[in-house]
Amino acid sequence: MSTYNVNVSGISTSTSESSLHDFFSFCGKIDKIEHKGTEALVYFEKASAAKTALMLNGGALDGSTLTVTSDTVHPDEHEESKDEHIDQTDKPRAGIAAEYLARGYTLSDSVLQRAIEMDNQKGISKKFLSYFNSLDSSIGSKALGPDKTITGKLSETISAATQQAKTVDEQKGVSKTAHEYYTKALSSPFGKRVFDFYTTTSKQVLDIHEEAKRIQNANKPAPAAAPATETTA
Repeated sequence: MSTYNVNVSGISTSTSESSLHDFFSFCGKIDKIEHKGTEALVYFEKASAAKTALMLNGGALDGSTLTVTSDTVHPDEHEESKDEHIDQTDKPRAGIAAEYLARGYTLSDSVLQRAIEMDNQKGISKKFLSYFNSLDSSIGSKALGPDKTITGKLSETISAATQQAKTVDEQKGVSKTAHEYYTKALSSPFGKRVFDFYTTTSKQVLDIHEEAKRIQNANKPAPAAAPATETTA
């Protein structure tokens, strides 16, 4: 069992452990949750996931404002791995915050600003940048021709990250949905803005709100076909 945990208080009496799991799973993989009344301990597999959870201090769940703290300092891992697998802990915190908003959770602007500041401190992970650049190149090559990218730059290399991205973690469907969103968004007219949002630390709170709207719109189900009507002679 990991020691990467956060303390959560202010939980609504109507909030179930399943709801807590869904809420905190955006931060990364969860080992377990110890939930008693209005308090809980949430244990994560990675220290960086626990650090992301601290970003949510002041966020709301089931109408209650949560207090998220930790007795220890959780560092950001700087793993050098040949594994191209992308999960929640590789994503920019501003992107994770946008996912929360897109799913209908309430995060104050101070929480969103905290996400931006954490990205500024850590920077965008090399693994995520490699993944995003590879996706940009792959889509561009198919749509525009060899060595072209959606964002309008010549591609120097095309790594295996695009192929590996197909095996992203599908826990709660969060990562799978995000991967599909990235692919469609980069191919859209606002692809350059999406690319810049996920690959730079120059963001404002408004950018997170706009990204959340794009994610929400991308995940809307297609309108049902109108039922056929009978005609009489």
